[in-house]
Amino acid sequence: MAELSPMMKQYFKIKEQNKDSILFFRLGDFYEMFYDDAKIASKELELTLTGRDCGQAERAPMCGVPFHSCEGYIARLVAKGYKVAICEQTEDPATAKGLVKRDIIRVITPGTVMESSMLDEGRNNYICCMFSDSKKIGLCFCDISTGELYATEISGSDSVNSLTSQLASYNPREILIGGDIVKIKSLPAFIKSKLSAGVEMLRDESFDNKLCTDTVNMQFGEEMQCIADSQVLINAIGALINYLKETQKNGLERINKIELYSDKQFMNLDYNTQRNLELTATMLNKEKRGSLLWVLDKTKTAMGKRLIRSWLEHPLLNVSAINNRQSAVEELVNNNMLRLDIMDALSGIFDIERLMTRIVYGSANGRELRSLAAALQKLPQLSELVADCSAKYLKKVYKEIDLLEDIYNLIDSAIVEEPPFSVREGGMIKKGYNPDLDILLTDMNDSKGILARIEAEQREKTGIPKLRVGYNKVFGYYIEVTNSYKDLVPETYIRKQTLTNCERYITQDLKDIEGRILGAKDRSVAMEYTLFDNVRKTVADNLERIQKTAKAIAVLDVLVSLANVAADNRYVRPEVNLSTVIRLKDSRHPVVEALLNDTPFVPNDVYLDSAGERVAIITGPNMAGKSTYMRQVALIVLMAQMGSFVPASSATIGVVDSIFTRVGASDDLASGQSTFMVEMSEVANIVKSATSKSLLILDEIGRGTSTFDGMSIARAVLEYCADHKKLGAKTLFATHYHELTVMQDLLDGVKNYSIAVKKRGDDITFLRRIIPGGADDSFGIEVAKLAGLPNSIINRAKEILKELESGSNAPTVIKEKSEDMQMSLISNDNAVVERLSEVDLNTLTPIEAINLLYELKGMI
Repeated sequence: MAELSPMMKQYFKIKEQNKDSILFFRLGDFYEMFYDDAKIASKELELTLTGRDCGQAERAPMCGVPFHSCEGYIARLVAKGYKVAICEQTEDPATAKGLVKRDIIRVITPGTVMESSMLDEGRNNYICCMFSDSKKIGLCFCDISTGELYATEISGSDSVNSLTSQLASYNPREILIGGDIVKIKSLPAFIKSKLSAGVEMLRDESFDNKLCTDTVNMQFGEEMQCIADSQVLINAIGALINYLKETQKNGLERINKIELYSDKQFMNLDYNTQRNLELTATMLNKEKRGSLLWVLDKTKTAMGKRLIRSWLEHPLLNVSAINNRQSAVEELVNNNMLRLDIMDALSGIFDIERLMTRIVYGSANGRELRSLAAALQKLPQLSELVADCSAKYLKKVYKEIDLLEDIYNLIDSAIVEEPPFSVREGGMIKKGYNPDLDILLTDMNDSKGILARIEAEQREKTGIPKLRVGYNKVFGYYIEVTNSYKDLVPETYIRKQTLTNCERYITQDLKDIEGRILGAKDRSVAMEYTLFDNVRKTVADNLERIQKTAKAIAVLDVLVSLANVAADNRYVRPEVNLSTVIRLKDSRHPVVEALLNDTPFVPNDVYLDSAGERVAIITGPNMAGKSTYMRQVALIVLMAQMGSFVPASSATIGVVDSIFTRVGASDDLASGQSTFMVEMSEVANIVKSATSKSLLILDEIGRGTSTFDGMSIARAVLEYCADHKKLGAKTLFATHYHELTVMQDLLDGVKNYSIAVKKRGDDITFLRRIIPGGADDSFGIEVAKLAGLPNSIINRAKEILKELESGSNAPTVIKEKSEDMQMSLISNDNAVVERLSEVDLNTLTPIEAINLLYELKGMI
């Protein structure tokens, strides 16, 4: 069997260490893939599969992509769940002896992408690591593209629900698992059905206490103190950092702070609530348009877009913090010129957070440094605009904006305005930044001028008027003297070549200049890269200053966005306090109102009080607006606690710790659950997790089963929610079971409301107004008519409804058919009856009975 070529031996050695990754193997200007990797990549990326001689009889399957445009291809593979290992040349091919050395410089996984071209600028790209010791769960989320790391410890009887809520909020792309987490049976199904995340089980030794403690201590130093008492958190963070070291190789100094949080800081929003309320995407199309984020996000920077999403997904529970945000929004709402000036200044600021990650990692090029400089150039203007603001939060922003003039001046003085894409080909450094480089560039760009000066100097020294300095590839630079002037040639000239009518000479000075000129290109390129790398490292060394400023810009961007939306949409500042009341005057649905454009939205009042009127039973027909009304209450509460103004004429909101929704249902075929089972599972989760400080949105409980079963369940849930001793949560309860309206008289804290409907004959008009009292009709047939059912079906439905309401057990047609069939069986002229009358049951044997039964069946 033929032996593999040296290059393929090198390939297999590296591939052996990265079996679970597609290996991008650098060969010249291409990343090549071989064998199975090539087959996968050619299929997934639609590349032509070719072959390469590898020293064996059969050519190795191969395909490749240009190294300078590889990001798009890598992004497509990562999006499909593959890992991509980047194998680079680690020495200069021009100076290498034998085979060029190669090694893995990075492994790109779904959770470790840092390239802006491969990421959505408006959302974080989290990798998650979780570890449990059976009593507690350590959970952390890291976005390596921004350097953010969030961590929390989960414990208690409701730890699984809390864990899934956190996963839903951060929505990681990649999840690392270890410890007793594997014992949570419901977790794999949740991740598979609710999250688009890859999952990797890490080895037990990855979570070794000493290894993880040493890793966290080395990475964070004193920052580790905030988690020093939690070994599960140390293990989760330590395992994550070691995984990142293994895949990213370097650049982890970007991750330098642990943001420890508690579920007591933020409102609990489980997966179903986030989905049903359409906070960041619509349920139907998964689009931003039509979501609450679409309404609120008028930010100008990528950093602001990510932060406003985070605020929306993590509403606050601390009244003081909420009011600080709202006071800042209020000042910006009241100062129109200031708000518009800040928006203008924010426009065009590039993504400082992700730029800094590439700078720290060492992969940023000249264009990215210039982008950073362009952003820093706007800092003095932003700082000046907020300098005189009085709101506490805006004052904090002002203090945290470092003008970073030294960093801007460094980049601006060193890097040309429009640098090339590559950092290895020169043309990046400005003239005047480095005198030595200027000399090299002069030698390289002014070689003709240099030779002309030498020629003039030598003519003057020797007195030879026709002396000429020339160049060819064989001899390099030379001095040419015609035969008639050979006697004037100095002794320092060294004869190099004799021609028919002249002699060619060289001098030591000319050879030195030749070395300068001919080597200037290579030396200038190398010097430019060194100078550029020094600038990049200097910027990276100021990471903490720049990171702090980037955070301040993001906060300012979000506050201005919320203020702009409030001013444009006539939102008001809500009073947020620690009371038990939700009181809204003329409340509106923020998203529906935005979609209606010029059509006015019908506003409604809301009053809930967990110490008084806790449960509102809402009845009325479908399509009349029950779900819209309930959702708008939840959205307004959420907006208020994230620090936003709200769509109402006035609002008082006592902080709620959770919002739970049970709206609509569908089969979950993947886990074998019917519509009704899904509904009941959601209700079970709500009643187990909710507290008296929660807000519940319950729509059509019990509709997935028979009428009496469903009504019984709905009433039992209603009683549980209303009972102070059991739950006593603020609840909006929409139902078609009109029988439940009697609960207002039977239970304390329950009140009936309905959707006002105007009826004229068979036609109805939905007035969209919530009024006290229960509805007296569901108007189901009328709604079916509006939906477009044929008149024949509508008319027949009315007939059947009348029969049912009159007390009949079944429609007339069905009843008549049933009676006819029964009478035909007992009539005297029936053959079956005649045959039975002939049988003496007292003497009938078992076999005769079976034969008789067979005979009777045939007769029927």
